[in-house]
Amino acid sequence: MFKIMIVEDDVKIREIVSENIIKWGFEVFCVECFSDVFNNYVKEKPHLVLMDINTPSFDGFYWCNKIREVSKVPIVFVSSRNTNMDIIMAMNVGGDDFIQKPFSIEVLMAKINATLRRTYSYTSIESDVIEYKGVILNLKEYTVLHKDEKIELTKNEFKILHMLMKNGRNVVSREKIMRSLWDDESFVDDNTLTVNINRLRKKLEGIGIYNFIETKKGYGYTTI
Repeated sequence: MFKIMIVEDDVKIREIVSENIIKWGFEVFCVECFSDVFNNYVKEKPHLVLMDINTPSFDGFYWCNKIREVSKVPIVFVSSRNTNMDIIMAMNVGGDDFIQKPFSIEVLMAKINATLRRTYSYTSIESDVIEYKGVILNLKEYTVLHKDEKIELTKNEFKILHMLMKNGRNVVSREKIMRSLWDDESFVDDNTLTVNINRLRKKLEGIGIYNFIETKKGYGYTTI
């Protein structure tokens, strides 16, 4: 099921749009804390975002830019602002469409359906990112984002972190990690994995992520 995230501070509009989206069989998440739109996006992993421009704390252009740092999710602006400059700005920051208020709910739903078909007909609907305790791993770019700081990972560093974050607090054995990194771990020095883990830890510490990977002596690793 597709999930739509609504970033709209007008409660009445938000409720009307939400009710109609649910009638079409989609899941809905409505942002209520407008200082935390980006983290809401990362946690909820919607397949489409409806974005108002005039929102509290920061405007929709700002949040579109933030989301575009980690994802190509379709973003449709819905706003009472209708100058050419507003529309151009919406497209320049990464918007996929622009709908002017007041709008027909039928037209809005038609655009939502068209955008979803266009975006997901031939691609996976999996999210571009995963998040665990404030650490955001970009699955397309092999990067880690934490509090506006970003680092790039090597292929092996990415595989290790991806596996650990997917498993959360569950311990992943050294053997399982080594099998995912190398075709035949029997020909790999056990210290090679330790070196990769240590390099990954140092990179994470460089952007303020300390003690994120915990060693379970004699078995493997887990995230905090």
